Amino acid sequence: MDWALPPNYSTFGIVIDQLFWIILVITGIAFVLVEGGILWFCIKYRGREGARAHYTHGSNKVEIIWTVIPAIIIAVLGAYSAMVWDDIKGSSNRPEDALEFLVVGKQFEWNITYPGVDETLGTGDDFTVRNQFHFPVNEDITILLESEDVIHSFFIPELRVKQDAVPGMTIPVWFDATQTGDFEIACAELCGLGHYYMMASVTVHSAADFDAWQASQASPTAQ
Repeated sequence: MDWALPPNYSTFGIVIDQLFWIILVITGIAFVLVEGGILWFCIKYRGREGARAHYTHGSNKVEIIWTVIPAIIIAVLGAYSAMVWDDIKGSSNRPEDALEFLVVGKQFEWNITYPGVDETLGTGDDFTVRNQFHFPVNEDITILLESEDVIHSFFIPELRVKQDAVPGMTIPVWFDATQTGDFEIACAELCGLGHYYMMASVTVHSAADFDAWQASQASPTAQ
């Protein structure tokens, strides 16, 4: 349903979307019950000519029920959310053989450093491109996320990736795309007057097309 969530092109997206819909359904049911109860009480106990008010303390049994049931639901959702979080963010699950990129946010742009043809960051064939993030499909990707000035938020909705970039910290984020296409990085943190245009393009290539693109960027002509 595109009206609710953007299309998912990430392996992580399936479980994230499941969790979203579970929470939406539960909170939707709670909303209908609570608001329906309010309307029912407003109608049933509305002021009438000659009617006398009746004081009641309430029901301990009902209060226990409406306290225990939400507590159990929240505890179960919390445990499930923690499992999902650990799968996506847990350091023990970070892919060891992922293709690494350095992404630095600054007011108001994203600078992406590529590992070059040797696929290793910090070597002589690294190069940096402003506001363009290219990577291959169906391959583990790790970005080392940094900020040069203030807190930014690296957000690619279709890949279900969202992580704050914090000054003074290098935060690893990993994902893989399941489909080629063109998307957009948005800064999801209010980071200054130019926040509204802090965007970058994302292009997910086939493996061969990415190699060709990277080679073209590293060539003397491109430089």
